[in-house]
Amino acid sequence: MRCLLPLLLLLVAASVAKAADFAARFDDLVRTATPRQLYALLYDLPKGGDLHNHAGGSDRPEWMFEILTDPARNGGDAFYTRARFGPETEPAARYRLIRRRTYEQLAPAARAGYVPLADLSPAERIAWANAFRLDAPGEGRDEFFNVIWPRRGDLSQNLDARLELLVVNLQAFAAEGLAYLETQFGLDGLVTPDGRALTPAEAAPLIERRLAQPDVVATGVVVRFQDTVIRFRPDAEARLSEIYAFVAAHRDRWVGINMAGIESDPRGRPLRFLSTLRRLRAQHPTLSLSFHAGEMDGADSHVRDTLLLGASRLGHAVNLIKDPDTLLLLQQQQRVLVEINLISNRLLGYVPDLTQHPFPEYLRTGVPVCLNTDDRGMWDSNLTDEYFTAVTTYRLSWPEVVQLGRNSLARAFVQPEVKAKLLAAYETRIAAFEQKYGAGSPTISDALGKVEKVKPVTYGYAKRTWGLEFR
Repeated sequence: MRCLLPLLLLLVAASVAKAADFAARFDDLVRTATPRQLYALLYDLPKGGDLHNHAGGSDRPEWMFEILTDPARNGGDAFYTRARFGPETEPAARYRLIRRRTYEQLAPAARAGYVPLADLSPAERIAWANAFRLDAPGEGRDEFFNVIWPRRGDLSQNLDARLELLVVNLQAFAAEGLAYLETQFGLDGLVTPDGRALTPAEAAPLIERRLAQPDVVATGVVVRFQDTVIRFRPDAEARLSEIYAFVAAHRDRWVGINMAGIESDPRGRPLRFLSTLRRLRAQHPTLSLSFHAGEMDGADSHVRDTLLLGASRLGHAVNLIKDPDTLLLLQQQQRVLVEINLISNRLLGYVPDLTQHPFPEYLRTGVPVCLNTDDRGMWDSNLTDEYFTAVTTYRLSWPEVVQLGRNSLARAFVQPEVKAKLLAAYETRIAAFEQKYGAGSPTISDALGKVEKVKPVTYGYAKRTWGLEFR
């Protein structure tokens, strides 16, 4: 890695010089383009990494339906959903997924509420899909944390289905220019269709086999995993110890640990894990840590406390702005990256008005930041939606747009030699983008003509928020 640094510095310096030439053209494009054209331009934008990504939350229900109803893609399993219910049925139980083995163990009266997923009528299928995303007024944190996630039910047990969903995510990310995905993908609780528990050690080589297949390789997206500890669980310290040992033994694919969970639950306070992490660091070489921190309405000490735990990346940190001393520390040190999730913060009500989001303050006062999708399947969105939000809300300059992608790769937990290749490729792709829409397009009209040839893919968030829909 050390011998590659001079080359990388030269590449970045050359890229910065070219970016200065393209900056005025980018400003003109943003000012001149229609919303549809600007969205297409940003869809075509080379993107770095998505570092704050929950694998399960990224699964679009349409993808889930296709895979869970196809035995060839889900390991020969079959899935049922709770489609018969009344007003008294708990919301989390409505449309909840169970697999064939669970269904067969139910009493006849309980079975009556479930139907094979493949047998849903067209209207039921729409209602089922909508039950797995935030797409209606009034839905927010309670719907997300307490209703949608539990509805996934037995899906989390089926490794084949989860891997196929990961592959579809990689293909969709590749289409919008992502180079690197660092997703939260744990292996606890896996069960084969015939009821046999599948240990993480058994599952790991199965994952490698699937990720080596041609359809994954063809995406060109480099993928690494974090394992996740749900911090408010009673056994969270024990789970942290188990996961730490697993990640330490599987560093090629798992590159870090994430401490997640709704922060308003006091059982998940960061300092609860200080002694456990210090003990683990005495037993294992360093592991990279990213923590959900500062995803709160009011001020607290969670961001500062998380830094004490050794985190080098922070998820959300929307209330960092309310802790001036810690904000000043991050501005001065520039050691810790904040993983920004604009759509997530809006839909969950942490920052309902994105004009009030602290992201531009962090970006423009020296705190390293990048844009991420968080739970894109449940938001009905993609990474381009995050960039479109940022560019149109905060008038991002071209150097700022490029730096967001560069940060996402420079602060990735991936192995140094892989990171160096990703960064070099990013600079090359950015230079090609600048050539395409800059020097290669003598006029704005020429550039916008090329934009018209881009074929973006949009989902419900873009349609509901901006009226943008591409077919």
